[in-house]
Order: sequence, then structure tokens, then C-alpha cells
Amino acid sequence: MAGPFAAQRLGDLGADVVKVEPVGGEWQRRAAAGGAQGRRINVSFLSLNRNKRSLAIDLKSGEGKGILFDLVRNADVFLQNYRPGVAERLGVDYPSLAKINPRLIYVSISGYGSSGPYANKPGQDLVLQGMSGAMLSAGRATDPPAPAGQYLVDAVTAYVAFEGALAALFHRERTGEGQFVEVNMLDAIATIQMQELSVFTAGHKPQRRSGEPHAHVYIRAPYGIFETKDNYIVVAFPPLKKLGEVIGEPSFLQLEEEVDAWSKRDEVFAKTRERLKERTTAEWLDAFTKADVWVGPVYGYADLVADPQVQHNGTFVEYDHPTEGHVKTPGFPIKFAKTPSAVYRGAPLAGEHSREVLRELGYADEQIDELIRTGRVGETKP
Repeated sequence: MAGPFAAQRLGDLGADVVKVEPVGGEWQRRAAAGGAQGRRINVSFLSLNRNKRSLAIDLKSGEGKGILFDLVRNADVFLQNYRPGVAERLGVDYPSLAKINPRLIYVSISGYGSSGPYANKPGQDLVLQGMSGAMLSAGRATDPPAPAGQYLVDAVTAYVAFEGALAALFHRERTGEGQFVEVNMLDAIATIQMQELSVFTAGHKPQRRSGEPHAHVYIRAPYGIFETKDNYIVVAFPPLKKLGEVIGEPSFLQLEEEVDAWSKRDEVFAKTRERLKERTTAEWLDAFTKADVWVGPVYGYADLVADPQVQHNGTFVEYDHPTEGHVKTPGFPIKFAKTPSAVYRGAPLAGEHSREVLRELGYADEQIDELIRTGRVGETKP
């Protein structure tokens, strides 16, 4: 997910992104997350490949590699997420491509980095979540480690790669120099925990889960998800005296939150939990909001999509895809006053734009026909 998502971000900002994939299409076209199959493109692939053209080539053939080199000559960014060593074996590593185009920004994404004891291990999201330490930053001490509810490491790594590409492009605008940019999933998920890991390494506070299901080991009580009379509610470390007044818990009025909310963390959590069962989520939301306490509902995806602020923000974009019909999907989260993002192309079929891209590179129609006939270039028509 990391490579395709990073490239889609560039496409959302108007870059001409050419997805170079095998003649039969990349593997994710056949791996449907949640079993969500489409007509000709499954939803997993659809969600990560808008605003791209597809060039399908046999990169192990001389002709296929020559096409890629032709593409690289005038490219701004080359982004790949092979395991370390694969790009070198294919002859598409940075030193090889920099000889063709010294101004090239080459972004390499891997699981653990290009060297070191884990360099050849496969980088998979859940595996990296387990290594990150984050699974032990929430919940009870007796609970099993808890994974995130999204492909967190992949998504974070995609944003880091996207950021790296933009920073390198800005450097090139100033100096004219291309460069190699290396991103790995392990470093990405570690650095996003900047505050938590610094509390451990610099503040010397152990990562210790307690008896109640706190949402974060380094946040004082109460902090977590609480059951109400009809649903659930999020409560985020309110002032204890104010909390005690709202929920009718007099013992909180005598507590010092920066002392007692740590030393009596489980007690505070448990008392809050019992009080919140007495009223509905809507009633508590109203009472807490009036008291200026940080609370919120617990949504499912249907609730999120229907939320009025989400609709106001235009969080989701909608467009018509030539094979998959009407599509609604999360959009680009940054608003630019002068250069807004847009969806101008849905996810492509494998090799849908092979002929178009080759013509732009100067290949004659007779050459293109021969490359397609011999299977060194793939083409699929909508």
C-alpha cells in the first residue's frame, strides 16, 4: 500500500503519474480487501490508484527495460517499493537511473531499510505494528496486544515518502540536483510515536499498562472509551473537579489531577465508567459539551460518512469511473487556495495507457503493435 498511496498523493496534486506494472497487472489487482470485488477493478486497487496512467511492460525483457529508461529520461520522480536488492537485479537502482537522468528524484520504500540484519525481511503492516511497540500503549495489562483498526504503518510510510519526494523536488528547484531518498516502514512508525518514545527514552517512564482499559499508557485518567446507557462515548482526560461535578462523583472534587489521576488511575477510570452507564450517549454529550469537557461519540464508518462536519469539509470525493461506475472515496486532506487537488482519472486497467505513453515517448505505432503482440508490453481497453 505504501508505494501506490504515496504516488496517488502526487497524482492528486496534478503530477502525471505513470504506474509501471507487469503485463498482467500488479498483484493487488487480484487481492480484494474485505472481498470487495469490482466489475474489472477491485476496490482495494481502485482506492490507491486514481489519477494514474498504467503502462504494462515486461521489465525483465530488454525492450521493456528500454521503455522504462525512455520514461526515466524526462521524469521528475521515480518511486519504487521493491525489497532491497530487487531494483539492482532489474537494473533500475538509483545509480543506474541517475546516469540516464541526473536530475531524477529516486524514492525507495522498504520494510526495514536497505541494509542491516532485517533488510531482506518482508515489510508487512501488521508485522511492523507488532515491532513498533504501539500495541502495548493502550488497554489493560491483562489484555492481549491491540492492533490498529487500519493499515497504519503502510499509510504513515506513504505520507513520509510523499513528503520526501516533495522536499527533494524543492531542493532540486533551488540547486538543480536530483537525489536518492530512502524511506522505510520501521523508521516511519517509530518516528510517528515521537512523544511516546521520548517519554520512554528521555523521560525514563516505563510503558506500563494498568488494570483498566486506558486508551494510552502515558495519559492520565480518565482517558478511554466508556459504555453509556445505550452506546459508547470517548472521554479525554477532563479536569477532575469539573468531571466530578458533571457526573455526580464527589470523590473527584478532592483529587489533584496531575498527581492522583496517575497514582489512582484505575480507581478514577472505574468510577467514571460506572457513572457513565447511568445516562445515554446523547445526554452525556450534551452535558459534557456544556461543561467544556473533551468528549465525542464512537462512530462506525456509516456514522463517519454521514457526519455533518465530514460532509461540510468535503472529506470524501465522488466521481464516475468508466468501468466501476460511481465511486465515493476519501479525498486529499490538504486544501490549497491556488492549486487545489482534483480527481481527473480513476484507477486504470492494467496497461490501459501503454499505447498512449509509448507514443509520447516517440515509439511508432508499428513498434507498439509488435511489442504488444509479443507480450513485452501489455494493453487493456476499457
